Amino acid sequence: MSTTPPPHDFPPLPTEPPTQPKKSRTNLIVMGSAAAVIAAIVAVGIVVARSGESGDSESAPAKPSLYGSGGTVDLPTEPESAPEPSYAALDADDFTIELRTTERQCFGSAGCNVTVEPNLTYVGAFNGIDPDAVYEITYEIRGDESGTVIQTAELSNETSLNYRPSLISTASSGTEVSVVITDVVMQRG
Repeated sequence: MSTTPPPHDFPPLPTEPPTQPKKSRTNLIVMGSAAAVIAAIVAVGIVVARSGESGDSESAPAKPSLYGSGGTVDLPTEPESAPEPSYAALDADDFTIELRTTERQCFGSAGCNVTVEPNLTYVGAFNGIDPDAVYEITYEIRGDESGTVIQTAELSNETSLNYRPSLISTASSGTEVSVVITDVVMQRG
């Protein structure tokens, strides 16, 4: 039979006191950074306020520069706005015109009553029409037995053409009707 020796009387092992978790230094860093930013803003405000008070009233204000006060490249002091578009004066050569027949009533050898409308096309420079202007386009219709018929159409908003249909009487059914633009006048809208 075996016997186990009695346990020895050793002093208990020293136990370490429970460790407390380390406090994060993040809060300290955030608060320090915030204080530095606030101090910088206040310092800049004081410098700007003092420079405005002690400036020479007759000297021109300094322009900001990419390279400091002795630099060679100046920054613009005001934002540049887009230039106002300019439009050239339009004339008869900027348009082509044709007549569209909407009604025709012929009376044998006595001729015809024909109703025509202008079909206008802009052939001038791109973006040459002022969208805020009204253009009065005068044209002559030739072929009426009484003589030339003069009409005016109004072009507005770059694409809206207002006109009155023209009723003409031809001497015969074979009479050719033609049209030509004689004048273009711009009116501000």
